[in-house]
Amino acid sequence: MKNTFKKNISSDISSTLLMLVLIVFICYTLQSIIVPILFSIIFSVLLYPLCRRLENIGVARAWASVFSLIIGLSVVLGVGYLLISQTINIGNNAADIASKIQGVADKLLVWLSDKLHVSSYELVAQGKEKLSDSMSGIGSSLTKTLSSIGNSLSSAVLIPIMIFFFLYYRSFFREFCFRVFSSTPKKLVEEGLEKIYFVLKSYLTGLVTVMGIVAILNTIGLYILGIEYAWFFGVFAALLTIFPYIGIFIGSIIPALFALATKDSSWYAAGVVIWFQIVQTLEGNFITPNIVGSKVSLNPLVSLLSLFLGGMLFGLMGMILALPLLAMLKVIFDIIPQAQPYGFLLSEPDKRHLLTLRQKKKAEKKLEENDAEESKPPS
Repeated sequence: MKNTFKKNISSDISSTLLMLVLIVFICYTLQSIIVPILFSIIFSVLLYPLCRRLENIGVARAWASVFSLIIGLSVVLGVGYLLISQTINIGNNAADIASKIQGVADKLLVWLSDKLHVSSYELVAQGKEKLSDSMSGIGSSLTKTLSSIGNSLSSAVLIPIMIFFFLYYRSFFREFCFRVFSSTPKKLVEEGLEKIYFVLKSYLTGLVTVMGIVAILNTIGLYILGIEYAWFFGVFAALLTIFPYIGIFIGSIIPALFALATKDSSWYAAGVVIWFQIVQTLEGNFITPNIVGSKVSLNPLVSLLSLFLGGMLFGLMGMILALPLLAMLKVIFDIIPQAQPYGFLLSEPDKRHLLTLRQKKKAEKKLEENDAEESKPPS
């Protein structure tokens, strides 16, 4: 009996791992098709409320889908145009900025040689040696990143077409889900679809709102510090909040280097980093929890791991898709009884999981006292 039980557990684990490997292999092989589909679904969820509102005022579904798509594309292209135009403006002053950066680098080299008691020539030689050793790794990483971006741009033409069809044929795809899960009660499938839509919508609309608030705060801080192109750096860093925990930190490095190159004192660069970290603290502890709330409560550790796994699987686009897909998986796992433990793993731990042993004993004792008080007969 014990051997049979062990065999059943081993076969279940083996089949689960084999299925997981097959899914990852298929996703990696078909990423040029899967990534555009996933982005199309996400943008369709964002545009669905607008499309439905147009239909409610009498616009035909085909035209409502087209108008919603045009408005969405206009917003994306408008933001892209503003960022690219500002990048070109900064590039026009690249020669002056480069000379100032060279001056800062020379001062840093002199400071390091004084502190380390090594000549500047030896520091430069060692730097060149380290750089040549790491160039192969940097080159391969850069090639992968550019390849990922190139593939994403080449497939970007498909995304608007698929968004239109997802909006136009949404009732058809809904019926398809009912037929796939025909053995499951229709009400349960419908609740699952509604919950997936609600979670995705809450996450995406909350993310856009948070980006807007963070962009305003970033820009205000840079204006106060007197940094040129403040709104450009503020918006750019806000867009990077799509990568939790690390996005706004990366976004602070570029304006800090720009401040170091264009200002007379290094305190401006320090001020930029400090201000962006204050904004990151506000975003993580107050802005995001109050806007998104508990609607999309994911385990921070699993979220961070999903970013790295998404990057390994789909590159840069995988990092962007990681959290929306994780939120969808959590909803699906919560619906399926056999997968509910995995849904629990993806959820954010509540306060009782963060108590110390002493606090747990104190809480249990208080609970026992309350139970004893309630069990007493009335006097």
